[in-house]
Amino acid sequence: MRPLPRRLALPALALAAGMTTGALVTAALALAGPEGYVVSQKGRAFQPGSLVVGRGDTVTIVNDDSDLLHHVYIESEAFTFDSGDQAPGSRTPIVFRKSGTFLVLCGIHPKMKLLVRVN
Repeated sequence: MRPLPRRLALPALALAAGMTTGALVTAALALAGPEGYVVSQKGRAFQPGSLVVGRGDTVTIVNDDSDLLHHVYIESEAFTFDSGDQAPGSRTPIVFRKSGTFLVLCGIHPKMKLLVRVN
């Protein structure tokens, strides 16, 4: 593989560092002590929209919308989960026991998507 020209090497390095740091910052913002990672459902969106966690970690989904029901589910060959309806203020823990990348969706609001990568 040919090295990048000098004028492109520094911006490429900065971009790579920013991408790595961004993933770590996203995960750090969602980390909340003994209950593991906390993801908010607010304004018909997951916040943050993506996480990187370890196998066996818990991600707690919190319905922070004061007047909306949500319904979290995951469907994959490796892992399935269904929360049922989530009332405002409810907290739903999900334990990710398998490695992989999982798409967490809301059964009521189809545009809501949370991508969870489990190492």
